[in-house]
Amino acid sequence: MAIDVVPYTEEWIPAVQAFNRRMAEAGMHWGWYETPVDRWLPERGDARTWREHYLAVEDGRDVRGGYALKPHEWRVCGATHLVTDWQGPITEGVYSRRYNTLGLRLLREMLRQYPLLYSWGHGGLEQPMLVMLEKLGWLIHRTPFCLRVLRPLRFLRDNAYLRDTAARRLALDLAAFSGAGSVGLRLLHAAQRARGSRSAPAGASEFERFEGWADELWARVRDEYAVIALRDAATMNHLLPGGGWPAARKLRVMRGDRTLGWAVVMDTAMENDRRFGTLRVGSLVDALASPADAEAVVGAAYRDLRARGVDIVILNQAHPAWIAGFASHGFAILANRRAFAASPELQKAMAPFEETRLGLHLTNMDGHGPMRL
Repeated sequence: MAIDVVPYTEEWIPAVQAFNRRMAEAGMHWGWYETPVDRWLPERGDARTWREHYLAVEDGRDVRGGYALKPHEWRVCGATHLVTDWQGPITEGVYSRRYNTLGLRLLREMLRQYPLLYSWGHGGLEQPMLVMLEKLGWLIHRTPFCLRVLRPLRFLRDNAYLRDTAARRLALDLAAFSGAGSVGLRLLHAAQRARGSRSAPAGASEFERFEGWADELWARVRDEYAVIALRDAATMNHLLPGGGWPAARKLRVMRGDRTLGWAVVMDTAMENDRRFGTLRVGSLVDALASPADAEAVVGAAYRDLRARGVDIVILNQAHPAWIAGFASHGFAILANRRAFAASPELQKAMAPFEETRLGLHLTNMDGHGPMRL
């Protein structure tokens, strides 16, 4: 078989649709985008982050896999680098031995295109990918999932991820209706709050566009992080266009006349979601502040989502100061739920990682964005 890697253009849409049908017929829930133009970052222009799509095409006819790349300017240990997130690869190797090495070939193609490569995710069914990456010399850094349950009864009754067997459903129903689950969750969050310290509350106001104040904030705090993606006003307006995807609200957090930072939040009513069922999910998908002000920004964003009536608030985060800020506001910190995988070249740029990991800022907006939120 002759397989070429080609850019995804409109002429390949029928072949991608056929690929998706074969995947579905094989019982796979994975597929690839049926349009080469993303809802997110559809145009590159002069932006310093963008998306690219590629397909693995056999004999000039059949699509056998695909992947996406998102280059983004990062500051790494004081230097500027183009660091690239990868999504996929999704290939027919998941069900056909004929293509079981195609994923590795596509990974090598990504590294050829952008050596400073990373991905942030790889939970659950993606564990075999982590094993392969470790064997290839990649750095694997595990990070937590942060969770705050605001409506315990709804959480226990409607969380699809926890209710995956009849026995678990019965146990959760008993916990919900007896009140034991609600009491336990409240005690858990209270214990988290008791361990942390909180500053005076800061105010949050919604805004439409990042302006000069956001550039001033970026210039002030960027060197307080060892590793962080560019978050100036132009880049953030490109990532979060008005009326585009993701459907997020932007909050400027201030104490008096001083801007402490900003937060990006989402409020999503789920419908038969395989993780959250029908819960109303609040998420904090991005934020920027000095690490010293992280707790205050967390508090402002959390209060905003709580006032909107969400059932739970969730997020992923890598920086210790931000994680501590969430713990201070009662969030349960569930360790090792997400993995940051960095290529050997990116690992070199971040060396020594035992030190730089303490200044690594990653949010759900990094990588391929707040998908499924």
